Amino acid sequence: MAKRAVSGGAVETKSARPPARARRRALPRLLSFVEKLGPGIVTGAADDDPSGIATYSQVGAQFGFSMLWTMLLTYPLMAAIQEISAWIARVTGAGLAANIRRHYSSAILYPIVGLLLVANVINIGADIGAMGSAARLVLGGSACLYAIVFGLASTVAAVAIPYKSYARILKWSTLVLLVYVATALTIHTPLKPILSGAFLPSLTFSRDYLTALMAVFGTTISPYLLFWQASVEVQEQQAAPREKPLKQAPHQANAQLQPMRADTYLGMAFSNAIAFFIILDTAAVLHAGSITDIQTSAQAAEALRPLAGELAFLLFSIGIVGTGMIAIPVLAGSSAYALGETLKWRIGLERKLHRARGFYAILSTATLIGVGLNFAGFNPIKALFWSAVINGLTAVPIMILMMAMTSNSQLTGSLRLPLPQKVIGWVATVIMFMVAAGMLATFAGGIPAR
Repeated sequence: MAKRAVSGGAVETKSARPPARARRRALPRLLSFVEKLGPGIVTGAADDDPSGIATYSQVGAQFGFSMLWTMLLTYPLMAAIQEISAWIARVTGAGLAANIRRHYSSAILYPIVGLLLVANVINIGADIGAMGSAARLVLGGSACLYAIVFGLASTVAAVAIPYKSYARILKWSTLVLLVYVATALTIHTPLKPILSGAFLPSLTFSRDYLTALMAVFGTTISPYLLFWQASVEVQEQQAAPREKPLKQAPHQANAQLQPMRADTYLGMAFSNAIAFFIILDTAAVLHAGSITDIQTSAQAAEALRPLAGELAFLLFSIGIVGTGMIAIPVLAGSSAYALGETLKWRIGLERKLHRARGFYAILSTATLIGVGLNFAGFNPIKALFWSAVINGLTAVPIMILMMAMTSNSQLTGSLRLPLPQKVIGWVATVIMFMVAAGMLATFAGGIPAR
């Protein structure tokens, strides 16, 4: 506090920095902070796509607050494996598919990329369908018409908007996920069971509980996020005037890896924090209201309306559409990067359309096929199940290959992944193997995973 003398000898105190001036200075700081963020924040936001929202909503509705602890447990695992994908890209100057093509057999590469494409297209279809349903709940009209609009808008934006501008739009769009925090503020959220569910795990070895647990792990670590972040890290590296692949310029390691690591861990923290609040929202309202069977994100939003009011319903629905607009270009983009790297095409969102026709053709085709699935007797619940199964099966060999890459001197040169990251990476890989095995067992039993 600063002081100044006034007439009569009185002393008046005032703030050293008036609130209005502080607010004027805070906005440029926020703008500068967001502009410095890289691919990690967008990757994290894309993880909370409408399909993920459906999973978290089902967990919250069915089990209440008792599975909040999964968001704390999965955070270091998903952050470490995302960091490793980005580390490989920064060290080699190439994405995951390109590295697999260069150093491993095509008999490994083609099935992995093929499974990735199938899972991504199904996921796009499910996400677009959920967005259309959410828009219909809020605005009325046809869900299929909204699905077409969302699909076309995503495709046109990715093709027509320059990469730097598009990346900025995606980064700022991540703020829409804060609606799930806002939703928690509009409803009654008892503190004691929240803390208990977050820090005191209560495991139940029932089929339903284990299925939900596997679905959560399968949702947080997805192959498309690994391919996307690796490829975009390469693009960011190539766009920087003085940055080179670290294999060629190991002296740049600290300058490149420290911002990448901070961005990745922040992005994954944001992702899991939002997922935490989605579980919290649905647990506090739906589970408490004895609504325990939620299959889609739009169904969760609709169920909130009579129990939590119009504001909670509206915020939840806006979040479904907003996160879908982030996730669709990431899903389609990871498909285009993976196939383009496999076939040695010119790739990259920074390229003009006529200089990367194949890349943009895959991106557009993946999105439009996803839209088309909603007109072909598409069952979103079964689609989410198949997507989870394929993602779980694909994630394990990809993660094993990634961990092998970190120890391959031909690939990394003189650089080595630090031991703590390597240990956590292998732990995450083993857990994903168990998740994939559990998904197969669940599938054999005929029980949907989501």
